[in-house]
Amino acid sequence: LTQNSMDGVFSSLYPTAAALKGAIQLGIGYAVGNLSSKPDRDVLMQDFSVVESVFLPSEGSNLTPAHHYPDFRLKTYAPLAFRYFRELFGIKPDDYLYSICNEPLIELCNPGASSSWFYLTSDDEFIIKTVQHKEAEFLQKLLPGYYMNLNQNPRTLLPKFYGLYCIQCGGVTVRVVVMNNVLPRAINMHYKYDLKGSSYKRRASRKERLKSSPTFKDLDFQEMHEGLHFDPDTYSALMKTLQRDCRVLESFKIMDYSLLLGIHISDRKPLSRENRCDSRRGQKVLYSTALESIQGNTKGPEPVADDDTLGGIPAKHKDENLLIFLGIIDILQSYRFIKKVEHSWKALVHDGDTVSVHRPSFYADRFLKFMGSTVFKKIHPLRGASSKRKRSSLYAGKSASQEILSPQREERKEEKKAQTLNMIFEQTFFCNVFGEALLDSLMDDLLVTTVYSSSRQPDLLPRVSFKSTGDSEEYLENRYVTHAAVRSQ
Repeated sequence: LTQNSMDGVFSSLYPTAAALKGAIQLGIGYAVGNLSSKPDRDVLMQDFSVVESVFLPSEGSNLTPAHHYPDFRLKTYAPLAFRYFRELFGIKPDDYLYSICNEPLIELCNPGASSSWFYLTSDDEFIIKTVQHKEAEFLQKLLPGYYMNLNQNPRTLLPKFYGLYCIQCGGVTVRVVVMNNVLPRAINMHYKYDLKGSSYKRRASRKERLKSSPTFKDLDFQEMHEGLHFDPDTYSALMKTLQRDCRVLESFKIMDYSLLLGIHISDRKPLSRENRCDSRRGQKVLYSTALESIQGNTKGPEPVADDDTLGGIPAKHKDENLLIFLGIIDILQSYRFIKKVEHSWKALVHDGDTVSVHRPSFYADRFLKFMGSTVFKKIHPLRGASSKRKRSSLYAGKSASQEILSPQREERKEEKKAQTLNMIFEQTFFCNVFGEALLDSLMDDLLVTTVYSSSRQPDLLPRVSFKSTGDSEEYLENRYVTHAAVRSQ
């Protein structure tokens, strides 16, 4: 075969990138439109494992529209479950279709080690990411637990999944997942980081550094920043959200995830209104911004179309005012056999605790420790005269309280003495009337009460023990003398 004929065979078997993007948009549009005819109902357990398949020929059919792309087959995973997820985040079907299908998708570069493709919708709302077969399979198994977690807490930094689809076109099979967009294009990210909390080979490559907007890693962050400082309430809310999310991932045996961090320096050339490209115009997705994801006490998010911060979290670095955008990404890596082998192999040539692949519990603890101590820091109030005044006033309050309490203690002692003497008088009177039999029982009560009232530990009662029978006889003789003395009084 000649080279031209080979190219013709190849092009007929394998669609172009533009054809694949078009098939993805057309397939998602068909799946969402077809779902609108199904009645609303509660999500059942079997809904998470449903896979719907339909063939879309280019000439069209009774069920599918005609199109100018190669014939392809569409598989839609758990359509009812994902419809519930979209409703939970306030995404209307028309808005979802308009975002994905109205304008061509924007292709993004992938700074990671995976071979995934990333597409961004023109309105900046959704990311479409290609995933491997194992990842798609793992996500479908994860859906029941993901459903439960979102019901309990829709404010999370975990990825928000809105749909899972498979496109089979010619000899190519592409599985894609629709997610929230963490880093809005409308704000310039002066720094971007992919952080895992590990140190082994966690530095951006030379090729990555040459890009106009590189994505740096853990060791780069420690060299370029001394930590991002937040006010105490924001820091607590952020770390609480991260801790909750990491425990959820640990329960699913997920590891090797990252924190995608975007830093915008507010003091540097703010983006003008005319260059904002209508991004986030009339926010469609609830709880999608970084600030909404960590504010658990906020009753309801408001649209941020006219907000220049676009939901960024305020922070400081030295004298610079920052806006922070972040989210946990790449959560579809479970600690399977292949990952255990990878960790064991890397541990042979390097410190096993520094490599990114590790068991889920250790990974979560290391991740949280790195974020809470190295990346994110709390702004402490200035210590000065005000704190000294507080301490002096505290000491003055203590001394004053002691002066007030001392006469009260004396009064309590006098009351206890009076109660004891009164008890002795009453017991003596009863003894004269009712005899010695009653005296024995009353004296037992008197002895216990007297010791109890004078003890420094009122929750402990005195113990009486006898070494031998002779000791008990001596104790009874002494007790009889005491009784006689009381009677004589």
